[in-house]
Amino acid sequence: MTTVPPSLSPSRTTCASLLHELQIIWNEIGETESERDKMLLQLEQECLDIYRKRVEKTREYSAHLLKSLADAEAEISAIVSALGEHSSCSKGRSTLKDQISAIKPFLEDLRMRKKERVKEFSEIQSQIIQICGEIAGNGLSKNFAGPQVDENDLTVKRLGELKSHLKELQNEKAFRLQKVNSHLSTIHELSVVMSVDFLKTVHEVHPSLSEPSNGQLRSISNETLARLTGVISSLKQEKQQRLQKLQGLGSVLIDMWNLMDAPVDERKRFEHATSLISSLVDEVSGKGCLSMEVLEQTEAEVERLNILKASKMKELIFKRQNELEEIYKGVHMDVDSDAARQILNGLIDSGNVDLSDLLSSMDDQIAKANEQALSRKDILDKVQKWKFASEEEKWLDDYERDENRYSAGRGAHKNLKRAEKARILVSKIPSMVEALTAKVKAWELEKGIPFLYDKVPLLNSLEEYTVQRQEREEVKRKSREQKRMQEQLATEHEAIFGSRSATKKPLGQSTNANTMVGTPVGRRAAGPLGRHGPSAGKERRESGRVNNIIPVNYVALSKDDPVS
Repeated sequence: MTTVPPSLSPSRTTCASLLHELQIIWNEIGETESERDKMLLQLEQECLDIYRKRVEKTREYSAHLLKSLADAEAEISAIVSALGEHSSCSKGRSTLKDQISAIKPFLEDLRMRKKERVKEFSEIQSQIIQICGEIAGNGLSKNFAGPQVDENDLTVKRLGELKSHLKELQNEKAFRLQKVNSHLSTIHELSVVMSVDFLKTVHEVHPSLSEPSNGQLRSISNETLARLTGVISSLKQEKQQRLQKLQGLGSVLIDMWNLMDAPVDERKRFEHATSLISSLVDEVSGKGCLSMEVLEQTEAEVERLNILKASKMKELIFKRQNELEEIYKGVHMDVDSDAARQILNGLIDSGNVDLSDLLSSMDDQIAKANEQALSRKDILDKVQKWKFASEEEKWLDDYERDENRYSAGRGAHKNLKRAEKARILVSKIPSMVEALTAKVKAWELEKGIPFLYDKVPLLNSLEEYTVQRQEREEVKRKSREQKRMQEQLATEHEAIFGSRSATKKPLGQSTNANTMVGTPVGRRAAGPLGRHGPSAGKERRESGRVNNIIPVNYVALSKDDPVS
């Protein structure tokens, strides 16, 4: 066996030393050359096997590195494609390990970005599924593991489409939630007005509406919205019916209160009911004002008043009769009170007449009487003026017959002023009577009945007054004619025989005293009241004294005035 050269590597040196040691051992043993060659050949074969295995393993490792590099490149391509990007990693022409080391950070970055993108997709799709479930009324089960994300399409465009769809669904959810809240608010308002259990009402629609604090979202499904709309419609209809019923009861209460003159305190107890008589449905919003308790209390009060009304009806009927008589009396209309009361007593005692209908009939008669009184008012006002003027005319006649009317007694100046006003008023009496007669005739023509004043036709009274006034005027005219004749005879007599008043003039009397007031000088002849002799002289003396104190600005009216 050749010796190993000395210039070998340490491993070679080790093998050579081992081989040298093996030679020594063989020498000691005394192995033959053939045995030694055989053993060395075996050792070489074993070394070849070891090298061969190492080469094979190295080749496999190289193939693994190539496969890992290819897989990484494929994964990079897949992720880049899924993300919709165009980025790439340059590996150059270096060794496999260098290429893998260069591509590994880029791949890790892509994997991280893909994971984040998948998470974002998952969250958006979860929200979309949840909102769709809420709208459909299904909701998500507790075992829901999340949506399946298509990892082959993770592009920004797809993500934007999902976000846009989510935004539309969120807007739809917000609109539905707002609608639900609006419906709940309306139901709450109606429940407060009618004292209805709000929580029980909405719980029957959906439990989430009455218990929102337990983590369950309010239902916004189509079914829930439809049921809420139905509840609102039902409550509004119930509110309308209750309001109509309460308004009817309130009207009955007011009629009965007015009928029986109920005190204010009693009326105030049900003012909350009567105050809604003219209210519209949408205007009623008070708490509990349409509750069943209010309706029951109002019904009970109406029943109580009906019982009380029956016991007081007779008193009310005769009270209406008194009102009717007062109306007729106030306008001077004839009414037989005793006969009317006897008829009413007979009807009430017979029991054949509904007292409510009888009372209603009395109200109708009062309304008719008021209409008649109103139609007679204008004429009655003119009658009052005419009667006053007639009284003033009578007073004026008495005043002018008074011989001492110009005396300086107490209150004489007031009588003078009244006489002046009375003459002006009396002068208007013919026009008053004429206008009143025309009014009465027009009224009778319209009504078709005579106008009675204190049981007497007013036209007859006017005609009678007109005739009497004409007769009085005729008497006054004749009296004035007679007075003129007497004064003329007295003047002629004094012209023949001389005036006695010129020689025997009363002391303190002026010779022109009579001419100041336009009265004749001679007063011997008998007047309309039959004054003669000494009484005439006395009259002249008294007249002289009166004329001395008549004011300068006094203007005497002529006796020929037809009005006086």
